[in-house]
Amino acid sequence: MNPYVLTILLSSLGLGTTLTFASSHWLLAWMGLEINTLAIVPLMAQHHHPRAVEATTKYFLTQATAAAMILFASTTNAWITGEWDINNMSNPIASTMIITALALKIGLAPMHFWMPEVMQGLDLLTGLILSTWQKLAPLALIVLTAQAIDPLLLTALGLMSTLVGGWGGLNQTQLRKVLAYSSIAHMGWMIIVLQYAPQLTLLALLTYIFMTSATFLTLKASSATKVNTLAITWSKSPVLATTTALVLLSLGGLPPLTGFMPKWLILQELAKQGLPLTATIMALAALLSLYFYLRLCYAMTLTISPSVATTTTPWRTQTTQASLPLAMFTVTALGLLPVSPAIVTLVT
Repeated sequence: MNPYVLTILLSSLGLGTTLTFASSHWLLAWMGLEINTLAIVPLMAQHHHPRAVEATTKYFLTQATAAAMILFASTTNAWITGEWDINNMSNPIASTMIITALALKIGLAPMHFWMPEVMQGLDLLTGLILSTWQKLAPLALIVLTAQAIDPLLLTALGLMSTLVGGWGGLNQTQLRKVLAYSSIAHMGWMIIVLQYAPQLTLLALLTYIFMTSATFLTLKASSATKVNTLAITWSKSPVLATTTALVLLSLGGLPPLTGFMPKWLILQELAKQGLPLTATIMALAALLSLYFYLRLCYAMTLTISPSVATTTTPWRTQTTQASLPLAMFTVTALGLLPVSPAIVTLVT
């Protein structure tokens, strides 16, 4: 892609998200979401492949449906209450429609069906943008409207997302679909605690961005898109294979890695709020996710791919991937647990 066009598209992505962050009027927030969607569509379709075009079309139709629902719900709320303010969602029908549309935008279950299919057709770097940056603006709107939303609905969305994200990833052989179901599960963890401690939602989002960025950049560096291709990663770079296995375990939430921190604090907060059964279901759903992360670790570190002696030695080929972002995200995805008290103090 032309670097000038790429710069314009990435700038538009930033502009759309910033506009939604800064707005208190529903029309401005909707406009920011639309700029965001229109900026990522050319990025998704830049590889002229039928699968990429199909994924782009599915994504565009889904986001257009969600945007239309947001516009209709905000107009309904303004018609009934006379207010366009985002913080003033006093009409229960409009607020329920808004949370449904925003859940469709970020891929919360049961509105998650588009997410694995779209992710599968994308390049890994575009998939990284879809998994991280594209979640920021809708999540900001969910945080702003959380007080007007039925707590039972938020809890149901969170529980269903963690369960669907765990079950859906069990039988996958495509790494991008596994990461899509991982995204659905992590969104469930963020949504379930939103009504009790929004700062923990922010903490879970930040750690998820670090871990997912490290995973996507590693897969891009090793050109891996399927589980069975992970077996040759060790021959390309043993250090990369080791750190990737640890990052995957961090995504699963194992101590003493960074991914344990948000899960630990969210379960603690749910228990404080008198929801031990909900916390137990969430912990069991995390075990489902951990199983398919362990599958990836097993394929990467404990299996040896059959290879022929005449093949090119992959560690001698030069790579064009930038290693500094990968190193930074990997370190943060592995080593932030000891400083969790400072991080919690910072976000609160």
